[in-house]
Amino acid sequence: MLGVHGAMRAAARADRIARVRHDILSGMTPEQLRAYAQRTWHVAGALEQDHWAREVAQRGPLATFEASQALREHMRALRPDWPSDDERRQDLADHMALKRLIDRAAGAFLAAARR
Repeated sequence: MLGVHGAMRAAARADRIARVRHDILSGMTPEQLRAYAQRTWHVAGALEQDHWAREVAQRGPLATFEASQALREHMRALRPDWPSDDERRQDLADHMALKRLIDRAAGAFLAAARR
């Protein structure tokens, strides 16, 4: 038997796990999670690349913009408070870091081209 304190600790732990767990995974069984993790990701990646190459070729950049808006709406349906102020700050910081990396790579390519 856990006792009162053990039961309280177990309940607090279960609450922490529930808060950390993403909505998209909450309804999945362990077997479903294993099957998802063991997918042939390289095949899925190739199919996705082909799909978006066709979409952009047919519809231009509007295709990816519309997809991003649909994803945003879906996320807001799952978490109406998304993105939080902290998530927005982190997103901006991540974009700035990526921009710096792209600038460095561009500089390296330009320097190599000048040789």
